[in-house]
Amino acid sequence: MGLFLHRRLAPPPLLLAILVAASSHGASSSGDDGYDASMCVRQPYTCGGVSIKYPFYSRTGALLGSASSYCGYPGLEIQCEEGQAFLELQSGNYTISRIDYDDLTVRLVDPEVLDGRSCPRADHNVTFRNVSWLYYPSTTVDYLLFFINCNFLSDLSRPSSSNSTACKFDVGQASTGMSFVFLEQDVPYPNTNWWRWCRDVIEVPVLKSGLPSDPRNDPTWKNGGYGSSLRDGFQLALNQSQKLQACDQCERSEGTCGHNQTGAFVACLCSDGRIGHPNCTTDPSGISNKGTLTGKVIIASTAGLLSLCLLIPVVFLTCKYGLLPFKSKNEPRIESKSKNEPRIESFLQKNGNFHPKRYHYADVKRMTKSFAVKLGQGGFGAVYKGNLSNGCQVAVKMLKDTKGDGEEFMNEVASISRTSHVNVVTLLGFCLEGSKRALIYEYMPNGSLERYAFSNNINSENTLSWEKLFDITIGIARGLEYLHRGCNTRIVHFDIKPHNILLDQDFCPKVSDFGLAKLCLNKESTISIGGARLLP
Repeated sequence: MGLFLHRRLAPPPLLLAILVAASSHGASSSGDDGYDASMCVRQPYTCGGVSIKYPFYSRTGALLGSASSYCGYPGLEIQCEEGQAFLELQSGNYTISRIDYDDLTVRLVDPEVLDGRSCPRADHNVTFRNVSWLYYPSTTVDYLLFFINCNFLSDLSRPSSSNSTACKFDVGQASTGMSFVFLEQDVPYPNTNWWRWCRDVIEVPVLKSGLPSDPRNDPTWKNGGYGSSLRDGFQLALNQSQKLQACDQCERSEGTCGHNQTGAFVACLCSDGRIGHPNCTTDPSGISNKGTLTGKVIIASTAGLLSLCLLIPVVFLTCKYGLLPFKSKNEPRIESKSKNEPRIESFLQKNGNFHPKRYHYADVKRMTKSFAVKLGQGGFGAVYKGNLSNGCQVAVKMLKDTKGDGEEFMNEVASISRTSHVNVVTLLGFCLEGSKRALIYEYMPNGSLERYAFSNNINSENTLSWEKLFDITIGIARGLEYLHRGCNTRIVHFDIKPHNILLDQDFCPKVSDFGLAKLCLNKESTISIGGARLLP
């Protein structure tokens, strides 16, 4: 009973947070805030013939007393090495050939294609970090697709030999397969499944301005002419819509924006070494930041006391009339509106802390270019290749229309959203709009293990070494061990088979397809296996 009374009278967490914030406002505002103004690159400097300034930055020291903060936009750190300027993306370092501060664009080149080879090839896809503000401008960027070392089982499934490039790529080992370079728009989607028969399929951005009008009928293109497009690089633009209002107001006051490693705005940095509250013109009270420290303390203390005076009656009335979230069993319960909503919507609301970003169906069509590139077909629907607005490549699984209660969809969102492991595929988002249901995953360039596990040709490039298969087996076991023991809520997959094991660019295995998964508490030692499937 005593415990119940304690919980009954406890103020809601939101009110507690407001009280703490109000009482601590004075302390946080009264400090003599400052930073090393040399951290912000306001005056351009040159590296490799490229002019560099804000919002790009070079991490030369700690900002705001923390090495994890910087003065600039997320993902725009410049590294100047041996007279060359580099920008680090998730897929590696890229040479900067030009920055246009008027259009806020940067041109990058993969240094691996600058080695003088007449037939250069890309070794990896271009990917961005989650906090990057960069994206591909569709008006200036197109894409080349490299199909490397392909061994087709049928003439019907292969491209015309006239489309094969005359270049001999360095594929790292002996190869009898064919290699191709296509503009993405020239690949006959969605009827082709070439990627299944090729050791590597790599997509590379290039400038539209450097492409021939008809590459398929251009002999120089097949003999290495595409290399000039690779060496010209590609263009990225800054997505200004990512900028928070606080950062925008900071820049309007001639300040620069400080961010942390998660991409969150942390401070407005003024040119004289001050930290603006909230910008370099005024503080929240409207008094100039050049005011004395004593004035700041008085204003902050007064604001804190006023906030407390206003909140005390709110807390009293809330407790008196029983509006707290902790109620006794005898008190009437307010019926949730979710009772009359679709079952899936209700489920997502209850698990709002776990599920990832939600997209509209129009967003899904946009990122997949109206489902142009089909990667495969699963038991619950087709999988398509796509790109997020930040350039991150994704695989989009469109679930089949069903009149059921959507248990597979809820299982997938609920289970995989609770995980974070190198051997478990990452769910980046989902779509639920009417009968349209989609799951958005990280893209796995090497497809599924099924492609390699059932290869009948021992000399095929789709045959993996025993050492690699052993590593993959260990990775799968680690992923399953994590699901069974490493999560707060244990996850039993119930549908493990080669088709549901995906391989990244390094053949690191990732468990996927959680449509039949079941959740259980860690303390539970038994679980129904009614939904389990036998391996094919």
